[in-house]
Amino acid sequence: MPTAMKFHQKLPHYQAQQFFLIAGPCVVESEKLCMEVAEKLVNTCDTLQIPLIFKASYRKANRSRNESFRGIGDQKALKVLKRVRAAFNVPVLTDIHETNEVGFVAEHVDILQIPAFLCRQSALLEAAGRSGKVVNIKKGQFLSPDQMAFAAEKVAALGQQDVWLTERGTFFGYQDLVVDFRSLVTMRKTGFPVVFDATHSLQQPNQTAGVSGGLPELVKPLARAAVAVGIDGLFLETHPEPTMALSDGSNMIPLHDLPDLLENLQQLIQN
Repeated sequence: MPTAMKFHQKLPHYQAQQFFLIAGPCVVESEKLCMEVAEKLVNTCDTLQIPLIFKASYRKANRSRNESFRGIGDQKALKVLKRVRAAFNVPVLTDIHETNEVGFVAEHVDILQIPAFLCRQSALLEAAGRSGKVVNIKKGQFLSPDQMAFAAEKVAALGQQDVWLTERGTFFGYQDLVVDFRSLVTMRKTGFPVVFDATHSLQQPNQTAGVSGGLPELVKPLARAAVAVGIDGLFLETHPEPTMALSDGSNMIPLHDLPDLLENLQQLIQN
């Protein structure tokens, strides 16, 4: 398992068919939850020899309803992520939303993620580029894949060459997403590593109840398709009990199902 410090330096040397995994709960709900999920992920990925990045949002800034859970508090959540990194020696990823977050968030994690809705925010991309951290940019649901080259270049222009692009579906009407797998090929042509988000790609946003829906039963086939097309990384949100998750439970994969899925994907790339 690569250390957090050296992880991004090793990425270009992976075999073309090997993918790294970004996985964890949607948001930091508690230290207990994050430790439980991280331990399961580390054990599974060690067994399957899949490089792992633990992810969890330290704060949810884009909820539909005002009463929706946003987090346990910024500093408390970031300390949990730092403890996960130290306890399991894995790189950690979390989202940023505004330029003033970059400095204090970067002290606790290894990868800064730009949410899809913010992928055209130049000041945020530039601030992330100046942080010295790896930057993962999620493709906006409203953008064509070739447009993501411009987002990556805004970060790279600041001297940060470790930029990843993540596909997470395109708007299909108001309340559904669809994945155009050609986008994985298109974004790979930029020369930046490409990640496929197999859980948010199955989100059903803008439901009348104000809570996003999802189609988690399709996570496995979409993940298989992405691996077959060719990706550098796979993004999955997982939880011991998705129905009890405080955010995005409707499109998460149950934690106990993850080992079988990852083993299946490993078999796919080896055949």
